[in-house]
Amino acid sequence: MEAQTGAALLLACLLALATIASSNTEGDILYSQRQVWKDPNNVLTSWDPTLVNPCTWFHVTCNNVNSVIRVDLGNAGISGTLIPQLGQLKNLQYLELYANNMSGPIPTTLGNLTRLVSLDLYDNHLTGVIPSSLGAVGRLRFLRLHGNKLAGVIPASLGRLTKLVELELQENMLTGTVPLEVLSLVLVGDLTELNVAKNNLAGTIKSSKPRGRDAYICDLQLSKD
Repeated sequence: MEAQTGAALLLACLLALATIASSNTEGDILYSQRQVWKDPNNVLTSWDPTLVNPCTWFHVTCNNVNSVIRVDLGNAGISGTLIPQLGQLKNLQYLELYANNMSGPIPTTLGNLTRLVSLDLYDNHLTGVIPSSLGAVGRLRFLRLHGNKLAGVIPASLGRLTKLVELELQENMLTGTVPLEVLSLVLVGDLTELNVAKNNLAGTIKSSKPRGRDAYICDLQLSKD
């Protein structure tokens, strides 16, 4: 009996140490991100790397095992790039960085955030392409990238996001056409809002307002050029 009790205590200790190590790793990642950003409004002053974990930091939410599940920094006046290490926040569900002055590309590593539900990077100055790796984030429901300077094509891999409810890509510099795989989400997935207006796509969106499922297909007219 004593041996079993000792083994149980050892296992509990190992699990606790693993949780602390994971929290420290996530804190290191977020602090590295803070070092890259400019923060004129001092909204990140609580991001102190000497603390046990980042769960006490403002704008960070953790689950019951002290793993980061939310980063909420919308409209915070932050500028700078996104670091690839953000893709290691394995339990992250919400990444809210909208209406800032973010620049540079969207890291392809964000495709590793398999628990992500909402990715809001809209109204920034992001450049480069939409990573095709985002098609691997099967739980994603809200993908809002509008109001940036993204170029290239819309990845067909986004058509794998069957749980997606909102896909907002308007006001970028996207080219090509809307992939049929993405359009099919209106009919066979959960997609209720698709907006690709004000890009350089081969086609015309007559309305950028949310529409019924059938109306989306009708509103997308491919160019005859």
